[in-house]
Amino acid sequence: MSVTDVGKKATVACPFCATLNRVDLGRLADRPRCGECQRPILLDRPIAVGDATFERVIADTEVPVVVDCYADWCGPCKVVAPILDDFAHDRAGEVLVTKLDTDRNPATAHRFDIRAIPTVLVFWKGRPAGRQTGVLSRAQLDALVDAAVRS
Repeated sequence: MSVTDVGKKATVACPFCATLNRVDLGRLADRPRCGECQRPILLDRPIAVGDATFERVIADTEVPVVVDCYADWCGPCKVVAPILDDFAHDRAGEVLVTKLDTDRNPATAHRFDIRAIPTVLVFWKGRPAGRQTGVLSRAQLDALVDAAVRS
């Protein structure tokens, strides 16, 4: 994490109780906890988003947001999953990595015209800034996010 990321915030849903929480990404080492259930919010791995939380997470997060649009039955999605896990771990605090199950969240999938999975979307400053459909490598993922931030 770079010095410029200190104090940046992200809004994420607690994976246990679904309460939205505002997290200071400069303090991830302090192990943030949900304000409602007090369970840990781990941002070194992808966080689930859905139709109900998507807009708020994208709009309120001050770092790039990567959205993995996937389905549990999708073989190529299973190939991309460990790449996104490593990316989330390596770039925790710099980038928020999320997962959108397109079968369970059809409104958001339709809104962003997700016609094939896996599709990775990148949002920067609340707006779509990058998109890649199909399996991508770690180098391609890094390049996609870096290009989105420069644009």
